[in-house]
Amino acid sequence: MTPDTRTHTHTDLVLDVGPVAHGGHCVARHEGRVVFVRHGIPGEKVRVRLTDDGPDAKFWRADVVEVLEPSPDRVPHFWDIADSARSWSHRHPPVGGAELGHISLARQRSLKADVLAEQLKRLAGVEFAPAGQITVEAVGLAAGDGTTEGATDGESDGAAVSGLGWRTRAGFAVTPAGKLGMHAHRSDAILPVREMPLAVAGINALRLWEIDLQGIDRVEVAAPANGSRPLVLLVPSPGTRSKRLSGILAQLPDDVSVASLDPATGEVLQLRGRTYVQESAAGHDYRVTGDGFWQIHRDGPETLVGAVTGFLHDGGFLAPGSVVADLYAGAGLFTAPLADAVGVTGSVLSVEGAPGTSRDARKNLHDTAQVEIVQGRVERVLRQKPRNFDALVLDPPRAGAGKAVVKQLIDAGPRAVAYVSCDPASFARDLGYFRQGGWGMAGLRAFDLYPHTHHMETVALLTPQP
Repeated sequence: MTPDTRTHTHTDLVLDVGPVAHGGHCVARHEGRVVFVRHGIPGEKVRVRLTDDGPDAKFWRADVVEVLEPSPDRVPHFWDIADSARSWSHRHPPVGGAELGHISLARQRSLKADVLAEQLKRLAGVEFAPAGQITVEAVGLAAGDGTTEGATDGESDGAAVSGLGWRTRAGFAVTPAGKLGMHAHRSDAILPVREMPLAVAGINALRLWEIDLQGIDRVEVAAPANGSRPLVLLVPSPGTRSKRLSGILAQLPDDVSVASLDPATGEVLQLRGRTYVQESAAGHDYRVTGDGFWQIHRDGPETLVGAVTGFLHDGGFLAPGSVVADLYAGAGLFTAPLADAVGVTGSVLSVEGAPGTSRDARKNLHDTAQVEIVQGRVERVLRQKPRNFDALVLDPPRAGAGKAVVKQLIDAGPRAVAYVSCDPASFARDLGYFRQGGWGMAGLRAFDLYPHTHHMETVALLTPQP
């Protein structure tokens, strides 16, 4: 039976939507109390439904259920189940993952730039003036016209709609009835889905919503942009028998790899085909096992490699013979092009904490003599292997590197750090630590690698200040 996701008691308010804030919402006020509003646009007057309004809460949360005075930047949402007003009219919350789908792409990028500027000012003391000095760059999109996405032959018509068809990876929940689903924002409610418009055609072509997924807690799908074999990774519920997995396997196309993931151990078990996908970027091929990390935008890997190597090369920090390190290196996305740049007379230290991902890096770079791959915590490896680095590439998880790691990086004495971040708040916080250590930001680029969501990616060049 499908769970009842209706809100039985709720409060509606009429609010004026204020400025955008980090996290996919805007700030409004009701009788002096801050209300974080999702699915609005600054300047609108809206009716909202409170979704988190405890009497002792410092702030409330709300979803827009009706737009009374719309912004000129409001557009029809491309996905009914993520459209807040439509979803609440059917007495359930919207699914997450497309929280900016009601806003034109150009305005989405300007709002993301506002968020980045605010975080840098508040957390790092770096102010960009005049307003608009930060640009969030479109990726795989005809910049400025808002009409075409970089679809290739074989992509669905939906990929030609602005900002769609870019996700090469997608994660799904499963309803109690065994149907493919997604969570509502900040909720245990799982709503069945029958499409994923942000995903590449290779994911939607699997038609996972037609499969009986009973006995499965989660499904992770990867369909590489290079057209290589997709992977469906099943995370079984406790006690699910192998016969149930075999039944699901029989419902999937023969040319799709299928594996299962033990969430307790992280072990990936082969059910059919490969336990990994083969990705391509910057002239290199990469093996990425299971749910190992890889940039999800089809053009993301090339974009970020170009930004990182461009900053380091143009600044004179990356050349044949250079000594560099790739920290939080994953499967080696940056390591391989760094090795190309330093040549056989240079060296690259690749550090990754996750054992499985580090094994992928070893396979991907096994014939590159100038690369040393070490699995372990960044702070421990740098203590054990001190070097006179020309440059460091730092691509930490969403939480950032943290004060202790930043201090250690400064103490290592590199000439430059290329910092790649998927979270403006943790990046700004870490930048503040670098500034306290006498470093500054010599370059910054921001990319809209996640259209229709509040997320963005930044690449910064950090150097010691005289």
